[in-house]
Amino acid sequence: MRLEVLSKEDMNALSRELSRAGIMNRTKEEVSPQISHYIVIEETYAELLEKAEGIEPLEEYLEELRAAYEEMLADWNVGEERTLEGLFDESDPGKLILVTALMESEAVKEDNGKLILKEKPALDVLKVELRFPIEELEEYLEELEERFNPSMVTEYILEKNYYVEVMEVDRELVEAALEIAEEYATEESLVEAMFDGIARSVLADVILELAEKHRRKNELMEVLMEREPIVIEGERERVNIYFDEEAVEDLLKELQTLGYLKVKGNRIWV
Repeated sequence: MRLEVLSKEDMNALSRELSRAGIMNRTKEEVSPQISHYIVIEETYAELLEKAEGIEPLEEYLEELRAAYEEMLADWNVGEERTLEGLFDESDPGKLILVTALMESEAVKEDNGKLILKEKPALDVLKVELRFPIEELEEYLEELEERFNPSMVTEYILEKNYYVEVMEVDRELVEAALEIAEEYATEESLVEAMFDGIARSVLADVILELAEKHRRKNELMEVLMEREPIVIEGERERVNIYFDEEAVEDLLKELQTLGYLKVKGNRIWV
C-alpha cells in the first residue's frame, strides 16, 4: 500500500508516525516525468461559438465561460480596482482566461499589482485562448482541424515524488495506517491506498485460510484461482478483487517476509 506525500519532510514525519504505531513501512523517493498534451484554439468568442457546433466539450466550456464572464463583471464597475485573488481562485481557470483576454484588449489595465476595469466590452468580441487536454477532444480532432487552426502544446515536468509504503496486510494495521496518513498523504493516493490496502488484506486472509487446508503451493494456487474474483460486499458498494498467478507468487513472498507463512519448494507451512 503506497501513500504519496508532497514533501520529504511529510514523508519522514508519516514514516515516524507509522513506526511509532508498530506499522512496518519504508520511504521511497522517485524522480519521474509528467507529460501532458494540450490542444490550443485562439479566436474571438463569437467565432469559437459559431464553429463549435457539434463539438460537445467545446460547446459546454463556452457556455461555462459566458456564465463566468457575466458573474465576474456583474459587480465590477468601470474604474474599480480588483486583485487577481479577488476575481477568481484556482478552481475557476475560466476567469483567468477572461482576465487575460480583457487585458489583451486593453479593457483592463494593471497598475501596481491591481487590475483596473477601463470598459466592459461584449464577450463576443474578445479574443480568447482555450486549452484542452488532448484526451478530452480526441474524438473531435478531425473536426477541429477542419474548422479551426489548432496548435498542440506539450508540457514536460520533471519532479521528485515522495512516498511511504506500508508493508502490512493485517486489516487493523492497514486501517490504522490509513487513519494516520490522513494528515500527510494526498487525497488521491489516500483513496487508492484504502482500496489497495483493504483488498490486499482480504486476499491475504483468503490465502492464509486456504493454506491451512492446502499445504502444497500448486494446490493452493489452483483453488485460489478458481475463486477469482474475490468479492467484498458493502451496504451500497462492492469490490471485485482480480489477480494472476505471478501477483499471488509475490504476495506469498510478502507474507513469508512478514512471518505469516513459510514457502519452500512446493510446501507451505502456516
